[in-house]
Amino acid sequence: MGLTFFGLGNAIAVKVKYVGLHPWEVLNVALYQHFGLTIGTWGVFCGLILIIVSLFVDRRYISIGTILNALCIGPIMDFFLWLDILPKATNSWVDYLILLSGVVITGIGGGMYVAAGIGAGPRDGFMLSISDKTRLSVSQARIIVESLVLVIGFLLGGPVFIATFVYTFIQSPIFQRSLKLFKVIVETNKKKKSSTQKRAVI
Repeated sequence: MGLTFFGLGNAIAVKVKYVGLHPWEVLNVALYQHFGLTIGTWGVFCGLILIIVSLFVDRRYISIGTILNALCIGPIMDFFLWLDILPKATNSWVDYLILLSGVVITGIGGGMYVAAGIGAGPRDGFMLSISDKTRLSVSQARIIVESLVLVIGFLLGGPVFIATFVYTFIQSPIFQRSLKLFKVIVETNKKKKSSTQKRAVI
């Protein structure tokens, strides 16, 4: 469900991409515009490249959840775009509300799949690897990497605008709240399951 929400949120944001996207999506859209395929396919390629790099740098951050993230979010996003049921750009202030809904859904999805405890995404794992090897803080590593990605995406003609620079400030708090909520739900279910198993043994 977390990966589905994440892909859906990305797809909604892409529908109003002219107001700006997250740096990684700026790059994916730019690659799509230059070389074809789909936006989601480029997301998969970028995710797999980061996993390969992380394997050499620090494989501790690679798990089944990391691989599922890299392989699933792109196709899920492409699927929602293919359905053509998402709100389209109106070239008015409404587009910022559409983008906000996409950011919120993505943040909720991110919290959900991380709370599952089977690994973070390839981009997060890559940030952690860079942080460990360079002694930079995770936030510093994220700023440097995403700034580089943004510059590359911008030079390739990706959609960089106002929302690009406020994306993280909106998405991160939502992600944190979502993660906290779903961690509580996961822990509660674990306790219930453990209690049920003990009763069955008795």
